[in-house]
Amino acid sequence: MPGLSLETETEEVLNKVVDKINESKLASTLANDLKSIYCFIKENFVLVENHPSIIFGLETALLDLAQGGNRTLFKNEFIKGQPIPINGLIWMGGLDFMLQQIEIKIQDGFRCIKLKVGGLDYEKECDILQYIRRKYFKLDIVIRLDANGSLKPEDALYKLKGFSKFDIHSIEQPLKPKSDFLAELVQTSPIPVALDEELIGIGTRATKEQLLDRVKPPYIILKPTLHGGLQSCAEWIEIAQARNIGWWLTSALESNVGLNAIAQFASNYTLDKPQGLGTGALYDDNFEAPLRVDKGLLSHYQRQEWQIAE
Repeated sequence: MPGLSLETETEEVLNKVVDKINESKLASTLANDLKSIYCFIKENFVLVENHPSIIFGLETALLDLAQGGNRTLFKNEFIKGQPIPINGLIWMGGLDFMLQQIEIKIQDGFRCIKLKVGGLDYEKECDILQYIRRKYFKLDIVIRLDANGSLKPEDALYKLKGFSKFDIHSIEQPLKPKSDFLAELVQTSPIPVALDEELIGIGTRATKEQLLDRVKPPYIILKPTLHGGLQSCAEWIEIAQARNIGWWLTSALESNVGLNAIAQFASNYTLDKPQGLGTGALYDDNFEAPLRVDKGLLSHYQRQEWQIAE
């Protein structure tokens, strides 16, 4: 994603990776656990070091290969039919468009919705939040906000105080990444802050620890294609849990192949919060997969087969 991911020359690097795979006999050398496969990638595919989306793709493909090539990366409860609670994503647009989306999501059974803020007039955004709370006051609707770094340091706290009147669960990335004011805002915000884009480009365990120790966020949001792949996210989770920092996983416009991988990875953990795994429905042309979203739950529907040309 130009302008968001730090990756450059991705297609060229990907072509080199494919050539290297085609020259190798990988199946006989692979372990079947994520950490070992990540180490294998680091040793044999040095050129992907700064390409988290390709690392994620390699992890996914090699885990699948090691398990027999049936799109089962982790043999956990998700594969057996245990659903994962997810939030309903409300896309930015005009007031009527957003209210319509909210209506549909709640009618579809979602009890956690995520709204983008910072793109509309602040007062209109407050009107939307007020509408939700007034119309659905009998329902226990969890509201998450995502600012995508759009708030300005000089008025961010004022806006967060205004948003907080509507019982907001959290707000993602209120300020642009690397803002000098982020740590202060996290400590003074009436709404718990979740870091997202702030994690992009933070690669080593030491730098991850330094960031979380300096900013002390209540939550972090993990996207494997942006935050270093699956093993990197596993490391983020380990570091966060040691500091009592909450987390959840979010897809980032992957097809059903990527969404399937992230959902299986998420199910390796005890999930006490809805995950952000609803973006697979955005595609008109996607891989047919045994993934189903129903009443705010993402599940692996065992009666449906993958439809992927061999």
